[in-house]
Amino acid sequence: MLQVNFYDNVDDSLLKFAVIISKHKGQWVFCKHKGRDTFECPGGHRENGEKIEETARRELWEETGAQIFDLSPICVYSVCDNNGVIYNSNETFGMLYFATISSFGELPPLEIEKIELFDSLPINWTYPEIQPRLLKKASEIYCKN
Repeated sequence: MLQVNFYDNVDDSLLKFAVIISKHKGQWVFCKHKGRDTFECPGGHRENGEKIEETARRELWEETGAQIFDLSPICVYSVCDNNGVIYNSNETFGMLYFATISSFGELPPLEIEKIELFDSLPINWTYPEIQPRLLKKASEIYCKN
């Protein structure tokens, strides 16, 4: 079982991923990878020499075609297995962001087949043990009604 932890801050060198919880005109933005039948939040791996915010901006564009957007950091998250016993497993860190997307351009011809906008959350997640927890954290801060 995977465990998701949240931190205010960790050493920047530990941040390997950026995940962006996104909305467009009040709807959730999710991606469908070409090789899967599930939906996921935009995000991905940090490239060498890249600042983590650059990762988030690049991944949001690569996976949604977002051209104009506001991006805000939420917190650091980590994922570990073995019921969270970190000393016996790997803990992987990423930065969680929230984006309000104003406009989309053409979807880059990379690994994402399409994006879909949802009024409610999808049922078929790519990472069902991780993504709903990240989305809940973002919603607590950015989606209060």
